[in-house]
Amino acid sequence: MDLLPDPIRTILAFVIVLGVLVFIHELGHYLAARWRGVHVEAFSIGFGRPLLSWTDRRGTAWRVAWIPLGGYVKLHGQERPEEATPEERARWRHGETFHEKPVGSRAIVVAAGPIANFVLAAVLFAGLFMVVGQPRQDADSTTVGTVSANSAAARAGLRPGDHILSLDGTPVARFEDIQRHIQPRAGQPVAVRVERDGAPLDLTATPEGRGEGGRGLLGISAITMHRLDPLSALAAGVTHTADISGQTLSGVWQMIVGRRGTEELGGPLRIAQLSGQVAELGIASLISFMAILSVNLALINLFPIPVLDGGHLVFYALEAIRGRPLPPRAVEYGFRAGFALLATLFIFATWNDLANLGIIRWVAGLVG
Repeated sequence: MDLLPDPIRTILAFVIVLGVLVFIHELGHYLAARWRGVHVEAFSIGFGRPLLSWTDRRGTAWRVAWIPLGGYVKLHGQERPEEATPEERARWRHGETFHEKPVGSRAIVVAAGPIANFVLAAVLFAGLFMVVGQPRQDADSTTVGTVSANSAAARAGLRPGDHILSLDGTPVARFEDIQRHIQPRAGQPVAVRVERDGAPLDLTATPEGRGEGGRGLLGISAITMHRLDPLSALAAGVTHTADISGQTLSGVWQMIVGRRGTEELGGPLRIAQLSGQVAELGIASLISFMAILSVNLALINLFPIPVLDGGHLVFYALEAIRGRPLPPRAVEYGFRAGFALLATLFIFATWNDLANLGIIRWVAGLVG
């Protein structure tokens, strides 16, 4: 993708990333519905006018629409009998409608979408750990794990796997020793003695000044990549998915209690921008980004907000406790409140996106 112009790469990466995540999410709903005996009337990727459409032998209409900002699965008889018209009730297939299934089956169908996104993230991480390797950081070593492109280390000729023996004649035994020596020497040539392929090699690097105080940086890390066997990779993928989930929930809670700024909230524009930037770094980075987004999509859909999957699960839990569905008016008010909250969050996230892209400042400059 690095050969494509920036706008085309950004759009293409955004469509691929969001399309895969939405497809897997809706596929989870679809497969669970089939499992629980619910007929699926439509499976759509995107909204609006269909670009492609066909109907399978089970009567499910498959669509690819032109607005790639989501998707949906239309379940047969998803509305309650009192909400349906006589014509709609006449077309219902007995035993295949969603509303007549037990509350447990309905909960399974709804929860399957977020679960599918968690599974996708774990599988993508596992694939990366098998093919590219799992990153590990060894602070007690001076072996170079990674070298940043166009960094001082890259210009000096340092390579991953080089074992740094000394800096300016001073032996180093830990990665902290390297940082301690390099940070106060921004812009100053440093003699670097390394061991490469069993032989000593002398190089000269000039650290770059970065950050507050102009601290010197070489552009190396002690992170190394270790390829895992399939079973170990799958276990590591599940663990990493759980870690990402915990970090995401912690970040959301910090925003709620005010310990973290809400400027990090982003919407489709931010996702599109990041998709293009990550795609430029290579397919492995794009897959990792997709896995992280898949976790975020799963967690967002599990939030207990009516309209989202999590809100439906709350209603089903209350139905199971009460032994009967909630009153229609309570459900209606819940969906109205949930829709208002989602609309507010969408507007706020879009405002953050426009501000990060500089559009707000540009418009303010025109007005000023």
